[in-house]
Amino acid sequence: MELVVDKVVKKYEEMIAVNELSFSVSEGEIFALLGPNGAGKSSIIRMLTGFTHADEGRISVNIDGTYHPSIPSHELGYLPEDRGLYPEKSLLKNILYFAQLNGMEKQSALSATDSWLDRFELIDRKDDPLKSLSKGNQQKVQLITAVIHQPRWVILDEPFSGLDPVNQEKVVTFLSELTAQGMSVILSAHQMAMIEKLAARILLMNKGKAVFYGKLADFRSKQEANAKISVTFVQSIAPELQSSIPDNVEHQWLKDNKLSLSISAQFTINQLLNLLPSIGEVSDIQSQQMDLHQLYLQAIEEQGASTHA
Repeated sequence: MELVVDKVVKKYEEMIAVNELSFSVSEGEIFALLGPNGAGKSSIIRMLTGFTHADEGRISVNIDGTYHPSIPSHELGYLPEDRGLYPEKSLLKNILYFAQLNGMEKQSALSATDSWLDRFELIDRKDDPLKSLSKGNQQKVQLITAVIHQPRWVILDEPFSGLDPVNQEKVVTFLSELTAQGMSVILSAHQMAMIEKLAARILLMNKGKAVFYGKLADFRSKQEANAKISVTFVQSIAPELQSSIPDNVEHQWLKDNKLSLSISAQFTINQLLNLLPSIGEVSDIQSQQMDLHQLYLQAIEEQGASTHA
């Protein structure tokens, strides 16, 4: 079971929302779509679900040897960014409706509904109208409707929206369990800490194009090649020695004895270690580790700079 997107283009009048984008998602994988607003993520999701179609390129979903141009509705669970439920109806009626809509028999759907509501600590409120719940609890119900029929593919658009940290962690555990059972998850979210815990591979988009596609570990390695290093010297460094840092090295003297600089392909850590003794005696060197959020911002900034170069 695999989904392949091959050189897909999607246009809206004169605007190119998706520009020759290619990626694949495998069975049992959590795959993350990342990018700022307007990057093209929603356009990709609409094509994967069959709401719209590619203008160029090809989408192919292989399910048991049969190929489809989008994910078949009976194999798909979808959590939209905007609420897709009925606020006046009870939790039970909302979930039961979507379960039966996706082919579940009523008795099986009732049993599964109770099980899911109990897991998300909402069983005592199953007869309450959805609108009486907090935003976070409404999101839990939305998530249940996306997976209750045990689809083989799930697309989750901002699933952590409205959830507090405790419930975000519950969703992380829940999604990991689903993929262990063979379900494939395509995840679009802005909570980078959650992405780091869940996704093995990512597609980082900006302005319809791929900024990075591959393993999250490879993305981190690629971006951290431009690491930030903090150097503290035992004594204050004279101005003439401060100026001995090469002009092409991004750096800043924070104090007379404290230097911050960037390591890159043009200025490696070995070159830095060779240079430092000629400046002064070093008391401390630290690498400023960047989290995924910082790496994401850096990659988008670099892509914007190269586009305008």
